[in-house]
Amino acid sequence: MNKIRTRYAPSPTGYLHIGGARTALFCYLFAKHYGGDFIFRLEDTDVERNVVDGEASQLNNLAWLGIIPDESPFKPNPKCGKYRQSEKLDVYHELVNKLVKKGLAYKAYENTEELAKQHQEQEDAKIASFRYDPTWLKISDEEKNRRDKAGEYSIRLKLPKNKVYEWEDIVRGKISVNSDDIGDFVIMKSDGYPTYNFAVVVDDHQMQISHVLRGEEHITNTPKQLAIYEAFNWTPPIFGHLTIITNMEGKKLSKRDKTMKQFIEDYKNEGYCPEAIFNFLALLGWTSADKSEMMSQEELVKKFDYTRLSKSPSKFDIVKMEWFSKQYMKQLPNNFIISKISSPKDDNWNEIFVETYKQHSSTINQIKEELKIYLYPKANLEIPFQENNVVTTFFKILRSKSFTIENIQVAIDETKNLLNVKGKDLFMPIRIATTYEEHGPELAKAIYLFGKDLVFSRLEKWS
Repeated sequence: MNKIRTRYAPSPTGYLHIGGARTALFCYLFAKHYGGDFIFRLEDTDVERNVVDGEASQLNNLAWLGIIPDESPFKPNPKCGKYRQSEKLDVYHELVNKLVKKGLAYKAYENTEELAKQHQEQEDAKIASFRYDPTWLKISDEEKNRRDKAGEYSIRLKLPKNKVYEWEDIVRGKISVNSDDIGDFVIMKSDGYPTYNFAVVVDDHQMQISHVLRGEEHITNTPKQLAIYEAFNWTPPIFGHLTIITNMEGKKLSKRDKTMKQFIEDYKNEGYCPEAIFNFLALLGWTSADKSEMMSQEELVKKFDYTRLSKSPSKFDIVKMEWFSKQYMKQLPNNFIISKISSPKDDNWNEIFVETYKQHSSTINQIKEELKIYLYPKANLEIPFQENNVVTTFFKILRSKSFTIENIQVAIDETKNLLNVKGKDLFMPIRIATTYEEHGPELAKAIYLFGKDLVFSRLEKWS
């Protein structure tokens, strides 16, 4: 097998979306599994839609996930040309002109209004989908020459009639499309910019891309791209089209859906573990042969088998993603979390606090939020609560001991044995009276973190 080279080629028209991140991840895992290269390049010719910092956002968020390109605009391979399409317009023009000279492409002089009219006529004739008719336009030679000199034309690829373009899709199996169902299509727009289908073929060829993994919305682009490869007599890469990601109702993810976070930047800002997101995304449309779920990046690279890519849509299960995050949060070093939460407490207190709360948190921000009840303790109990024997007995036992986590637990256990109470009847009164909260982590630690003075002042209200 020749060296595997895959690529992720976003447009800088927005920030890194879950769908794009998963595509990049699968391309990365594919390349790394076979000891190949993963390339990042930019499709930035749609200038009006480009956003400020769009490129930086893509690269920075990929890096946060742990997806580091072997080649990019900042790490170019000089043999592969430029890594931003806007920097290689001369290359596209030269190649388009070659096709025109060979008679494999031609100038099309329709303006926007004339194309719209051709569309409308086909709709009126009940033609299912638009097919460009090169014989439709009737203009004088004089007008044609005027448009030619003014650059008022696009360039279309001339497709052979009744030609079948087919490929063995590594996700979906054999797919074939007849050229008569495509029609001659634009490869260079009238503004001098190449179309997506033309530029992507040139880029993939020059960068020696061996395998193209991308979303299923590109299936209709593939026969057009195969036609361009054929026109140049270039060998096309192997294609694989990934299935869509849906929400839990089975609907395709919409960027307008605000019920879930859809951009990697959001997860980064919330303080999720990037390793957890990496692991979770890898299972959106792929499974390991041994059915493992919790896998490190190294394990995922080792186990990745493209034949196990799913042919069915993948549901973005938020609950499962939170579970993944919690498992990874438990494994984070305490000192790393401490460095992120800006706690003014001493080292020993911070160590106990983080160790306690990371067991049930899925993000750094959640731990930060839990810190507030200790930094700004409530002055009054906001939960309806009456003194009971559990609280007075617990306080009486606790007062006789030094204030340590171990002794707090002993006082809870002795209260249980003395009063023959357990479960909610035991823990809830003590938790409410000491922490002013109905829920929380391991009770003895939660109480200890408030400190002896505050805990005793709260308990004295019930004695």
